[in-house]
Amino acid sequence: MTIVATNDDAMLARNVRTKSRWHDFRRRLFRNKAATGGLVVVVLFFVLSALAPWLAPYDPIMIDSLSALRPPGGAYLFGSDQYGRDVLSRVLYGGQISLIIGFISVAIASLFGVTVGLIAGYYGGWADSVLMRVIDIMLAFPGILLSLAIVSMLGPNLRNLMIAVGISAIPTYARLTRGSVLSAREHLYVEAARTVGVPDHLIAIRHILPNVIAPIIVAATLGVGTAIIVAAALSFLGLGSQPPQPEWGRMLSEGRPYLRDQWWISTFPGLAIMVVVLAINLFGDGLRDALDPRLKT
Repeated sequence: MTIVATNDDAMLARNVRTKSRWHDFRRRLFRNKAATGGLVVVVLFFVLSALAPWLAPYDPIMIDSLSALRPPGGAYLFGSDQYGRDVLSRVLYGGQISLIIGFISVAIASLFGVTVGLIAGYYGGWADSVLMRVIDIMLAFPGILLSLAIVSMLGPNLRNLMIAVGISAIPTYARLTRGSVLSAREHLYVEAARTVGVPDHLIAIRHILPNVIAPIIVAATLGVGTAIIVAAALSFLGLGSQPPQPEWGRMLSEGRPYLRDQWWISTFPGLAIMVVVLAINLFGDGLRDALDPRLKT
């Protein structure tokens, strides 16, 4: 007797395989203690930043000359800066800006980089040559130097800072996507889709992209930490957030003249940058290991 599998049976089997892969991924990810700890720290910073209006003891931009340069302790847990502003409040509010900069910059870079890499890798030929030569030109400049040049032309503000950091990271995602697509487009499922007449753009988006997305996700996760550092460096130079906005890089710059005696003005925002970037990198490393099929055992 012949048993014919129905569409419902096929869909059920596909759902079971998907759930199994998802369960396997979660098990490998959360078995990594460093990655789990990194994720907890990142989520904690997100929560603290989101709740800054309720958690911050003072207005982050309110000037109080009578309370200037107070050391940590008492009414000012992290001390106060040269204008009498509470450092703890500014660190909490600064997290909103720095984290948003990191994620939006990576969103810009991955959106355009993945699109360029997908087109270049799938179509090849003159499209590949032209797009990759443009990417090579961008790679000829160090990322922070390219960001510096772009934000200098556009003008120093947060919007232009995010655009500049995002553009400077486009080559990373373009080359990574192109390399993955060059390998994926030779697989049998792509040939089968072409045979049945599926349009090229649907093949690229529905069949190839989902199968090359894992390394892109890992790169984007790690790229958030890099974007936060680059943005902080540009703000430190005065090309990012403008006074009196509380942003970690700007706070480092403002505390520079007082490092010898009033160390807390720069130390606490610097520690915030270090802890967040380290946590993001630990989570990114764990995510890479969890998504790597060679490490399933």
